[in-house]
Amino acid sequence: MTEEPIRRANFRQLGLSKWLTESLAAMKITTPTAIQSGCIPEILKGKDCIGGAKTGSGKTIAFAGPMLTKWSEDPCGMFGLVLTPTRELAMQIAEQFTALGSYMNIRVSLVVGGESIVQQALDLQRKPHFIIATPGRLAHHILNSGDDTVGGLKRVKYLVLDEADILLTETFSSDLATCIGALPPKEKRQTLLFTATITDQVRALQDAPVQAGKPPLFCYEVENIDNVAIPSTLKIEYILVPEHVKEAYLFQLLTCEEYKDSTAIIFVNRTVAAEVLRRTLYNLEVRVASLHSQMPQQERTNSIHRFRANAARVLIATDVASRGLDIPTVELVINYDIPSDPDTFIHRSGRTARAGRKGDAISFITQRDVSRIEAIEERIHKKMTECDKVHDTAVIRKALTKVTKAKREALMAMEKENFGERRKLQKKRNQKKHA
Repeated sequence: MTEEPIRRANFRQLGLSKWLTESLAAMKITTPTAIQSGCIPEILKGKDCIGGAKTGSGKTIAFAGPMLTKWSEDPCGMFGLVLTPTRELAMQIAEQFTALGSYMNIRVSLVVGGESIVQQALDLQRKPHFIIATPGRLAHHILNSGDDTVGGLKRVKYLVLDEADILLTETFSSDLATCIGALPPKEKRQTLLFTATITDQVRALQDAPVQAGKPPLFCYEVENIDNVAIPSTLKIEYILVPEHVKEAYLFQLLTCEEYKDSTAIIFVNRTVAAEVLRRTLYNLEVRVASLHSQMPQQERTNSIHRFRANAARVLIATDVASRGLDIPTVELVINYDIPSDPDTFIHRSGRTARAGRKGDAISFITQRDVSRIEAIEERIHKKMTECDKVHDTAVIRKALTKVTKAKREALMAMEKENFGERRKLQKKRNQKKHA
């Protein structure tokens, strides 16, 4: 159900502790958003909660606020676990918990892939108050690191699934089951699910029977998010592109008069495509960074920092970057590859036109993408218009030789470095394991 939020209440009136409202004020956060007003009082009453609100609406404080308030009343051992699908999101959430709890000597442990397993095990042995984790890495510790490392999980009071719609898909099911299996039974902990998209899997949880001795599940959805798909300040356009010259069109679009100084995120569906494009654009002297799963964690972090600081004006990303990342001003989103899920298109486009600003989302459409575009237009209740920034075939021809040469150099360099070999080896190992 959707309930009217408590519009005028401040954080103290919502029930958060005095020290926490002071901490929020020091961060210039004084007025609760709708999702915070709706969820904080109910979570403080001990209810399990499903919260739905679009990216950028303050979901982290909606669950962190009540958890920190309850923790400060009895600051013992492992108190709360937050699971989220990507390392970048986990890092962001851990930063927020650390900042909010800095007055109170809070211990936050970040458990994600790409970092030292040994160091993480040592951190977990110190019984941090809050663990922010990706399911795969935490499941690894549960299965391999021993009771002195993860035994404290048996006493956590809160489990949060952030970006719950992603975590409840088949991809995470095995690791998620391992993580939840190490926690107290659901009647002895609070479970909080937050998402920008309330999917059928999430909705199904509303029908679960009420646990004995527990208040009923509370479900709060802001602005009927399923219908408010995209902001009115976002311009949605397409370019019809022959598959074999996509890079030339991209280069022309990024360097045309209107976008030559714009910050842009280019979304691709595959890791290899992200790496080819990054190297190609780098060879063409575009200030570019990339974000994909085959990059070491430090490189991924550096890419985000470079893009935020405008040291790179173009970020090429797989969908690891389309969810919840706090990248403030992006003027242009390019769907270089069209996603199969219309909701992914909405999340990608949500990187621009935020907080009332204007922004453009341009999709490259090849002959194979027509049915995907139709599904997207139906989902967003809007027809895309044709982009007129790149239409001169003579201009494309002029760029084509230069771009083709840059791409060839990129592919040769990747071959030399055996790009992707590690993933192939891992795939082979997994196949042997399941044979």
